[in-house]
Amino acid sequence: MRNGFLTDMASISMRALRQIPREPDSVVPLLVVPLFFYVVNVAALGNIAKLAVHLDFKAFELPAAILFAVTGVSRASTLVTDIQNGYFDRLCVTPVNRIALLLGLMVADFAIVVSLTIPVLLVGLAYGVTFVDGLAGVIVFVLLAGAWGVAFTGFPYAIALKTGNPAAVNTSFVLFFPFTFLTTAFMPQRLLSGWLATVATYNPVTYLLRAMRSLARTGGWDLVSLSEAALAIAIVGVITMTLALLALRGRVKGS
Repeated sequence: MRNGFLTDMASISMRALRQIPREPDSVVPLLVVPLFFYVVNVAALGNIAKLAVHLDFKAFELPAAILFAVTGVSRASTLVTDIQNGYFDRLCVTPVNRIALLLGLMVADFAIVVSLTIPVLLVGLAYGVTFVDGLAGVIVFVLLAGAWGVAFTGFPYAIALKTGNPAAVNTSFVLFFPFTFLTTAFMPQRLLSGWLATVATYNPVTYLLRAMRSLARTGGWDLVSLSEAALAIAIVGVITMTLALLALRGRVKGS
């Protein structure tokens, strides 16, 4: 008997989430690196930023640290394992909804991304970062990070489904660097120059960082920045999901 789409997706996502406690080595580094990045950068550059450009570096750098935590996080490596051991092929001969095979993993990814965002956010709050819009601002902040994290997962899933190769999936992490470093992660856009200023203008992460930073400053909701961030995430999501779904269709046909 064929289950409903939501039931299939829930089953896939719950299986993925149940595997997390058995694989702490795949999650702990994702949290240690951004926390280290945040603490060291604030200690090293906080006073310079305040004196030179009158910038609250603790609030400025918090979104960047969180994007370090969530960009590229996915269960693509687990998907490759399922492909290699034949579990994915066995799923394909069941009545399970094919798209649920992918979206279920992404639901699990969203839960993981949010769980990674919260500890980094708490460290920022401990450093004195404030959200003038209160709890609503914090929720939107976390949701933006979660939406970006899920939008980016299409890249590793597309590679996993296309190649079935763990080494290829691991190299997908390289895509993380231009998205996070060629942007305003370390300096306001007005201070960038040359080719980096041009690249940052077209980098979707620039608009995501701007929106997240707007939530931690006075002046209320910056609807323009939030709308630009939502559009940037949507554009990246459409591209990555198209790639992942095409790869899924090819993999299912070949099963």
